[in-house]
Amino acid sequence: MLKIIKSGLQTTVQDLGRFGFQKYGVIASGAMDPFAHRIANLLVGNGENAATFEMTMTGATIEFQQDAFIALCGGDLSPQIDGTDLKMWRPAFVKEGSVLKFGAPRSGCRAYLAVAGGIDVPELMNSKSTYLRAGIGGFHGRALQAGDIVPVNLIPPQLTASLLHTTGNGVEWKTAAPRYSSEPVVRMMKGRQFELFNRESQSYIFSEAFAVSSHSDRMGYRLEGTRLALEEPKELISEAVSFGSIQVPSDGNPIILLADRQTTGGYPKIGQVAAVDLPLVSQLKPGERIRFKEISVAEAHQLYLDQETQIRQLKVGINLKREAGK
Repeated sequence: MLKIIKSGLQTTVQDLGRFGFQKYGVIASGAMDPFAHRIANLLVGNGENAATFEMTMTGATIEFQQDAFIALCGGDLSPQIDGTDLKMWRPAFVKEGSVLKFGAPRSGCRAYLAVAGGIDVPELMNSKSTYLRAGIGGFHGRALQAGDIVPVNLIPPQLTASLLHTTGNGVEWKTAAPRYSSEPVVRMMKGRQFELFNRESQSYIFSEAFAVSSHSDRMGYRLEGTRLALEEPKELISEAVSFGSIQVPSDGNPIILLADRQTTGGYPKIGQVAAVDLPLVSQLKPGERIRFKEISVAEAHQLYLDQETQIRQLKVGINLKREAGK
């Protein structure tokens, strides 16, 4: 059991998303930084889709009411266990009664807490992800609050033995953590309506920096900067959008659609963020800036395949370390 002493700014239960229902208008949701979520789960022996806590800006204060194996990945929110700094991107053993706290963000703004066994909340449409606007999924469809008691699934004894080995001082960990930045260069492909924008806007999207607006959330990041415009006004039919689609509404300020995006949209899409760079976007705080670099669809595919190969290799390495501990 995990007891929430303080909830932080926004702490929710997330997995990789609620897929297969967007044709009915159901939002996918899921982790804003899927890479960090997946690695955190792998480090504690969970499946990559197991539910984690996603903590934004200020982390929760959590009391462990049982011994647990945990991993923290994503943004560095200055985590501590009982006053001692907790290293990120590696597994750790936490004793019953210990308290996890967070301080000021050092890098990024979203951290993912995975607990061996996974967070034990009901599935809704094949997912445990929280969608706050509809009040569904996760822990009673809402962000966690002080006093909540969140159950954790039990783990088999053989996994306990191997986790004890891999959390020992003699085991070295090397995970390919993303280089989060306050002004990342994010790779993007031209969107379906790129050619409808005037030449100045086509140039600006790749040459200018855009700031993340304070009016941003899990649905989308609103960007502020040089305004973009179509060559001429045009009405479009709504079509499917995805994680990373860059829409431009009539005010000319781009919006990067994120985990809680709508299922369809009618604004022209000037670009699509490459999947491998979505974590760099999702870890930006309001006021931080973003630049875009054009790549082709083929290049984006190769980057994605390279990342998946990297994750598979990491998974093999983790399993080898565990086998050595049995």
